[in-house]
Amino acid sequence: MGRERTSGSGLETELAKHKGIEIHGGNLRVVFMWRRIRCRESLGLPITKANIKHAALLRAAILHEIKTGHFDYGRHFPNSKHATNYSSAKDEKLGALLERYKPLKAVDITPMTEEKYGYALDICTALVGIDRLAGVLLPEDIQLLRTLLIADRAPSTVNHYLATFAGFLGWCETNGYCRMGLSEACNRFAMQGQEPDPLTRDEFQQLVEKGCLHPQDSAAITLAVYTGLRPGELCALAVEDIELDAGQINITRSITANGTFKVPKTGKPRSVLLMPPAVEACRVLLSIVADHPSRVIEVFQNRHESRKERVTPLLSPSTQARKKIINFWYVPTAWNTKWAAIQKRSGIRPRRPYQTRHTYACWCLTARGNLAFIAKQMGHKDFTMLVEVYAKWMEEESAGELSRIWKELLKQHSPRQTQ
Repeated sequence: MGRERTSGSGLETELAKHKGIEIHGGNLRVVFMWRRIRCRESLGLPITKANIKHAALLRAAILHEIKTGHFDYGRHFPNSKHATNYSSAKDEKLGALLERYKPLKAVDITPMTEEKYGYALDICTALVGIDRLAGVLLPEDIQLLRTLLIADRAPSTVNHYLATFAGFLGWCETNGYCRMGLSEACNRFAMQGQEPDPLTRDEFQQLVEKGCLHPQDSAAITLAVYTGLRPGELCALAVEDIELDAGQINITRSITANGTFKVPKTGKPRSVLLMPPAVEACRVLLSIVADHPSRVIEVFQNRHESRKERVTPLLSPSTQARKKIINFWYVPTAWNTKWAAIQKRSGIRPRRPYQTRHTYACWCLTARGNLAFIAKQMGHKDFTMLVEVYAKWMEEESAGELSRIWKELLKQHSPRQTQ
């Protein structure tokens, strides 16, 4: 490999003038960098001054095509064993590809999700380089991206960005714009996970008795703790969702931070059976909004399908509002603010509003509730998440549970008494 000696000082002088032209096996070959790979291709031409100049012109043309993004390996070197491998990706800038990808992805997601995805994609693409050619990206570029992201962001945020960017890279791979395997390099960061921090019975009582200044607030918190609803589901409840005679509420929608209604997280409605405290909380809330008018809302099932409903907000900021102009529905961010104020007045340790959902799960588990039933109440597909997230509360009952199981087995295996 490299430059072999030529049979004349004139040829040596001519060869020295042109960078990237070598002699190999008695013939001329060109050397150039493409997609961060050093490429060497023999031209099959004997060593003459004219051929050296021809090789130099060919190399200059190749470099120009690479720079402008029009290089076609197979066209220049159709017989090369590398033609298929090296031509598998097209030279496209990352920023241009992103602008093509966004509207294609948007058809499958809601406008608010599109906004979140777009923000994450823009940040990742800017860090990698919007003018970088997708075809030259290596796994180490994605590893560098991970390092830059985690430097000043929470792991949960970074993992969201990486998951979103992996989807974009997967699309690039499928369409031949970059090498395969880049999306797999978007490894998420391991997270300890924030363990559930449920309310104790005493803390719950402090919340509703000391922290709440209005019956609506104490009833809403009671309903949240005794149903395990997600904050968005709680805020989106309507009078029409309550079935007191049947002792249940129907969860058919959730509300986002910008006030958009959508279907629940799993995409499916569910019915939640109510414990006595939740039934009483519903009665209080219904009485408070008994004279409130119904409102027409639009619930997005996906980006292209939605349904119109006429319903009456069960939890409404207008109930306690002093302003003349007020939202008719709580959004999760507004509920967060109210929740923080209630906690502060009650004197308990601060928690996120989502902990009311964890409280419901932990209370049910420590009461030895059926896992499948609890999972269905909370809107999980199965009880896998219960086992993963709430294992600590299940393990605390393990010793007593073994004794209870053994007693049941003895009953089942004992001889039946004849009558």
